[in-house]
Amino acid sequence: MTEQRIILEMGSSNSLYGEDYTKAACRAVQDALRHSSLVLIKTLGYDHLQMRVEVTIGVQHPEKVDCNVVAAELPRGRAQVKAVHGGLNVHDPDNNTTHVIATAAVAAFLPIQPGAWKLSAPVS
Repeated sequence: MTEQRIILEMGSSNSLYGEDYTKAACRAVQDALRHSSLVLIKTLGYDHLQMRVEVTIGVQHPEKVDCNVVAAELPRGRAQVKAVHGGLNVHDPDNNTTHVIATAAVAAFLPIQPGAWKLSAPVS
């Protein structure tokens, strides 16, 4: 049995004050999660613990993201989080602050036997 990606969702968010990279990352994951509903897991009889969730966070300073805190944002599955260089920092010279913008890609994988599923012809 091989793992097959069943969904890929993207999200973005920010930390406008305090330059909190972890907060921006968590908010980006929450944004991605609001775009999806994985009812097929229960419908097909899978246990959500069979699902591996791979999260990639893009920020300007990946070393400032606490990946364990971000993983705790995921309500289902076994989370794997990594932070990479990406996102955007916007400096506000008038207020001497930097706004942190994070992006998130959330992919979910299930162990599906090759050939176990196929599309059926439309019913007319």
